[in-house]
Amino acid sequence: MAATASASTSSASNPFPFPSRRPPDDTLFYAVYPLPLPTGLPPPALLASLRSLHLSLLSHLAPFLSSHLFHRDPFTLSVPPDPASPCALCASPPAPHLHGALRFGDSLPDEWLAVSLLFALTRAFPDIAARAWDSDGEFLLIEAAFALPRWLDPDTAPNRVFIYRGELHILPPSLFPETPSLEAALAAVHDDSVDTRAPDAVQAAIQRRIAGMPERAAENLHTARVIVPAPVAKVLKEEPCLIARAVEGFYDRDIDTMKHAARMERFLKGPGGEGIEMVRTSVRMTRAMYAQLVQQNFQAPRGYPMPRREEGPEKWMEAELGMKIACGFEMMYQERRRQGEEGKGSTWEVYRKSLEKTGCFEGLLPGSKEYKRVMDDAMQYYKTSNLFSRTREILSAPVRRIDEILAMPYSADEFKGVDLPPSDDDSWLYGGEGELNAELRERQKELEEYEAGKKHRKSQKQSAAGSSSSQPNEFNLGEITESMQEFVRKMSSFEGAEVPANRRDMDSVDLDVNQFFKAMESVLGGGSQEQGGSDGGFDGKSSSSDMDFDDSDEEDDFAEESGDRDVGDAFMESYSDALNKELSSTTIEKSFARAPQPDANNEQRSLNCIFSMWRFGPVWDSSSSKIHAGSGVCKGASDAAATDKEMTPVDVDLNLVESILNSYSSQQGLPGPASNLLGLMGVKVPPDAKKS
Repeated sequence: MAATASASTSSASNPFPFPSRRPPDDTLFYAVYPLPLPTGLPPPALLASLRSLHLSLLSHLAPFLSSHLFHRDPFTLSVPPDPASPCALCASPPAPHLHGALRFGDSLPDEWLAVSLLFALTRAFPDIAARAWDSDGEFLLIEAAFALPRWLDPDTAPNRVFIYRGELHILPPSLFPETPSLEAALAAVHDDSVDTRAPDAVQAAIQRRIAGMPERAAENLHTARVIVPAPVAKVLKEEPCLIARAVEGFYDRDIDTMKHAARMERFLKGPGGEGIEMVRTSVRMTRAMYAQLVQQNFQAPRGYPMPRREEGPEKWMEAELGMKIACGFEMMYQERRRQGEEGKGSTWEVYRKSLEKTGCFEGLLPGSKEYKRVMDDAMQYYKTSNLFSRTREILSAPVRRIDEILAMPYSADEFKGVDLPPSDDDSWLYGGEGELNAELRERQKELEEYEAGKKHRKSQKQSAAGSSSSQPNEFNLGEITESMQEFVRKMSSFEGAEVPANRRDMDSVDLDVNQFFKAMESVLGGGSQEQGGSDGGFDGKSSSSDMDFDDSDEEDDFAEESGDRDVGDAFMESYSDALNKELSSTTIEKSFARAPQPDANNEQRSLNCIFSMWRFGPVWDSSSSKIHAGSGVCKGASDAAATDKEMTPVDVDLNLVESILNSYSSQQGLPGPASNLLGLMGVKVPPDAKKS
């Protein structure tokens, strides 16, 4: 109640609530946990411990990170502001950890490169564990889908998948039947006496994706010569990673940002408005960046110096590629400077749209005075939030860095006479059919291995079923009726009916002995047939054993001793008589199997008869014009039924077994309701002999 009241008070005091954050589709999230978790340390000591670990991990990765270029964001780790509080970035409970988020955009290799770095860190530092996930969830499990155990799915995966000592670890349900807490899961991973290592097939599937990384990551880079304005060359020389921001600005351009490219005020004009000299330089970028630049048609802005096509195709291609980079820098710089001053950016747009969805502007005409007033109030509230200051900081960081670089003295002469490396061959951009076919063949191989394993398991099950079919006594038809009764009686929830997990481990049942024997007499007719003989049998028109009322002398004596029946019993008796009379003129009674005469072996004989006819097929007897089981099992039961002149009650269990077996047989080995239901209840039916 307190939490509810607090939430309602907070909602009432906040007329412009911020929306819940949804992870972007192109972002990888990861967290690193020291083991064992230093939960007992005071906050200053805990923060110092995390900072020491942070410095050690980044120092280990520094040789690679300093020379590698990522498509969007670089791989980095940071210490949470308050390690004792839940983490907003990675949605982690208050457990000491380091975290990071890497936006990989259209370059999927960057995501797997980051995963390989996490594997390398846990291999170099044995006392840390890591997690990695994206908008799809546990994408490592998706990669190894063909090798996963059947119990593992998105509902059971939380807090079970970790990277530890260079290998993938999955916590089995035998260790944690329910979703474990993060602290308990990490303790189990760190415990050497507990086996949490994922199967070899899962390990192999992940290692195939990160094999040779991070060393092989250089294959995803492309170097190209370009002709750009001198300020652009200076920025790329000092901060090569800013090429990612420039390509992003060019690739995600719109009509508003293209206005900045038309003017080129920052990178094509000097401080006094004078012209800028063009220089040749070399740019390194990811293959995805190069493809985004080359594959888009873009007309050079008016006044941008471009060479004549007569000067050669090579020079033209260098100038065109450089023009796109320069325009991307201009659009990115101007747009981020504007958004940084306003503090809006994409976060403001998300915030504004969330207010529209919550009805803050309901009934207001856009542009009206009241609409502007509410919008101004929302903007003022947004500017007082921490999100506003963080957004300004993020948006302004590249702008500030560019201003710092261009404030330093430089000239075009420092780029002249420099021995530039040649441009890389870009045939990979046009001839990727072989690589695609190789990847498809690899996936096809995985699928074939999975199908082969599936067929092998199926053949083993069939052989086991074949061996069990040679011993028909091991198959108990009574399990079908017992399982069905338990299934019907089990309380269902809003999620649907559920099959009892283990019928042998069910709780004890309180049994009313008197009511039980009365019900048994009603179903089996024991009292009437034992004491009243055949003359006191069941009504010939009876169609249900669940509601059967006898008129025997014993019933009358019992009624006299215990008093008159209450109104409810009298009504049910008259209702049953009327129902039987109505059904007597129909053929519905012939569609049900009847209970045999009282005999200790009749129940099992009837079930065996049904099973034998289903499995071996019926035999037509021309002399009697009747069908009986080919094995002769039903002979005694059929003879007894033929000599019985009295109509016996319907045997519900017998009809149930017969109907389910007929339904199972009609599926002809394909999936269907009968096989699914019997499988859920743990009943294994031998194969149909007459089909084989």
